[in-house]
Amino acid sequence: MQVYDHQIRLRTIELLTQNLNLFNASSGGTIVLSDSAWEGNYTRESFYNSIAGAQRRVNRYNDNSYQSATSLTEAEKVAVKVAGGFGPVLFEPGQLTWLQSNPAEAINVIAQGFADALLSDQLNTVISCGVAALSHLVAATNDVSATSGVTQQVLNKGHALFGDASQMLMADVMTGQAYHNLIDKSLANGEQLFQSGNVTVVSILGKRIVVTDAPALYESGSPNKTKVLSLTSNALIVDNASDIITNMQTTNGKRRIETTWQADYTFGVGVKGYAWDIHNGGKSPDDDTLQTGSNWDLVHPLKRSAGIITIADADS
Repeated sequence: MQVYDHQIRLRTIELLTQNLNLFNASSGGTIVLSDSAWEGNYTRESFYNSIAGAQRRVNRYNDNSYQSATSLTEAEKVAVKVAGGFGPVLFEPGQLTWLQSNPAEAINVIAQGFADALLSDQLNTVISCGVAALSHLVAATNDVSATSGVTQQVLNKGHALFGDASQMLMADVMTGQAYHNLIDKSLANGEQLFQSGNVTVVSILGKRIVVTDAPALYESGSPNKTKVLSLTSNALIVDNASDIITNMQTTNGKRRIETTWQADYTFGVGVKGYAWDIHNGGKSPDDDTLQTGSNWDLVHPLKRSAGIITIADADS
C-alpha cells in the first residue's frame, strides 16, 4: 500500500501543476497560482517608502533658511500561510479486485478529486482575500449596489478609481451571473455598442474577463450584491502549492479490509500592495480572519496595488 501512497502524491502534484498553468494563462497573470515553496508562517518583502514628499519649490531670492529633512524609511509586504486538509477518503481494496479493477483506478479518482479541491480552495481563498482587502479601502471601492447592476458604465467608473494608471488593470473577475447580465445588456444594445450585424460586444474597455463563481464575489441581502475585482498583473498570489503531506493506511478488525487516504496541505496568500497584519490577523488564520478587511493593510500607493472592486446589484 505504500506504493499506492507514493503514486497518489505524484499524480496529485502533476495534475495540480497542469491546472495551475491553465488557470494562470486564462487569468492573464492577474491571479497567479504558484508551486514555489516558502518557509514559516509569513513571507516578508521590504521596500523603501516613497520620498516624493522631499520635492519642493525653491525661491532663489529668499533667505536660505532651515529645511526639515525627509526620512528614508522602509515598509514590508507580508503574505500569510494558511492550512487545510482533505479526507480521510475510505475505500475497500477488495471491492476493486472483486470487479476485476486495477487499484490504480481508486488512485486516479482520489488524486483528481484532491487536485480539484485544492485548486478550488486556493482560488476561492485568494479571491476572498482580495475582496476583503480592496472593499475595506474606500478609495478602491466603487459601490453602486443601491442603484445599478454591472454595466459597461459601472465598470468604467470603477476603473476610473485608478486614474491615469487604469491601463494597468488587466482583467475583470466576476461571477457567471454578472457576466451573463453584462452580455444581456450588450445584446439589448441600449448603450449603442454596435449598429448592425450579428455582433456581441461584452467589454468595450479592453480588459480580459475572468468568470468564476467564487463565494466571495456574491453577497446575499437586500439587495443581493455581486462583486467584480478589476485586477493588475500579479494582483493575487498563491504560493507553496506543492506543500502536500499524504498518508494511506490499511486497517483490519472489520469483516472486510478498509483503506483510508488523507492529506494535509498549506499554501500562502498575498495581495499586491497590501501587507497581512501580523499583530491583528496572526498566523495560520481561518477563513473569517482572512476575510476581515482590517487585517490587510495598504502599504503601496493605490495605483501600484492589486486593483479596485466594484459592488453592484446582483439582480439588475
